[in-house]
Amino acid sequence: MSQTGSIPTVSIYGIPFSKLTMKETVKVLEQAVLSKQPHQIITANPIMVMAALENPAMMQVMQDAEMIVPDGTGVVWAANYCGDPVAERVPGFDLLHELLRVGENYRWGVYLLGSTSEVIQATADRLLQQYPAIRIVGYRDGFFGPAEDEQVVASIRQAAPDLLFVARGADTQEPWIHKYKHELQVPVTMGVGGSFDIISGKMKRAPKLFQKLRLEWFYRLLREPSRAGRMLALPKFALKVMRDKENVTKAR
Repeated sequence: MSQTGSIPTVSIYGIPFSKLTMKETVKVLEQAVLSKQPHQIITANPIMVMAALENPAMMQVMQDAEMIVPDGTGVVWAANYCGDPVAERVPGFDLLHELLRVGENYRWGVYLLGSTSEVIQATADRLLQQYPAIRIVGYRDGFFGPAEDEQVVASIRQAAPDLLFVARGADTQEPWIHKYKHELQVPVTMGVGGSFDIISGKMKRAPKLFQKLRLEWFYRLLREPSRAGRMLALPKFALKVMRDKENVTKAR
């Protein structure tokens, strides 16, 4: 499975976004697990696209990923606006749950990495309640530095999960997965941002109305005003897409 091969994509500023539906995405990732080959899945939004445009290393990480799904509403809008639409938004939070649902059929092993000890423990407990047929083969918090990377990678390898979910913030989690993907030897590794906070019950997900109106980002901003600085990337992205309309989806 490669981005350019079997997965139809649209390029947004040189980043190849999958055009598959949620159902098709899950099917492809089910095959990825069965293939036993390492795949990095990135659930990307406009904030990450803007970060990649400013940071060549981040751009490389995204271009090297086996699959990038359109997590952000802004990405779905941009593809549509530029005349090369994706099938639908594929939120990372929902994708995680869909993969665990499928994983129950195979008794997949799952490793959780990131957040605080309390949150990661509660997340593991709740996921086992929800999906009793999956195996949580290991978990640890995200508070470790580069000096401990090798030890963390070794313990994940030893646990041999089918799925590895990493929650360490977009600026750290994607480069970390990219760097150690082949050493980890996990069939599907995905950065999941704040998903553990929601699963553990530490934070609430946006109410259904906000989700329906595609305003989850606005709900998060209301809950966490400290995110305002990062959120400025959203209007900047929209203006940039409108200005560059003819060139947004051209390969770079």
